[in-house]
Amino acid sequence: MHALEALYTRRSIRRFKADPVQRSQIEQIVDAGRLAATANNLQPWEFVVITDEAMRKKIAGITDYGKFIAQSPACIVTFCKETKYYLEDGSAATQNMLVAARALGLGSCWVAGDKKAYAEEIRALLGVPRGYKLISLVAVGHPAESRSGAGKRSLKEVLHWERFGG
Repeated sequence: MHALEALYTRRSIRRFKADPVQRSQIEQIVDAGRLAATANNLQPWEFVVITDEAMRKKIAGITDYGKFIAQSPACIVTFCKETKYYLEDGSAATQNMLVAARALGLGSCWVAGDKKAYAEEIRALLGVPRGYKLISLVAVGHPAESRSGAGKRSLKEVLHWERFGG
């Protein structure tokens, strides 16, 4: 799939088929994440892939808006070392992974991590050392739903030339 097509058609998918995701696909998705833009090339990220059903259910139970993680075949959890731009770097990596999943014909959904009450609990549960911040939990799988682009603001509404409102 062409990169722009993946960007234009990516949607948050919260219902997945039970079919497992191939390890090679997960590796491609994480590889896309590690290639994200990063301040000063610090690359502060670490990725934990959860395919174990019991662990996905435990994680889903801890989150507020990520209950569907329990039914996804895989969850990619992104952590970043606590650096000045950890949130920007980790968010760029997460976005790359969402687009990569779409390009591979998979569905995904980003569940927030940073600033969430459960962030520290997830860090400890996954054995991640202190000094790392939870950025995102990304459910990944074969989509069992299809979503349209409805609700997206048009380019005309958001694009300004030379100055805001211009």
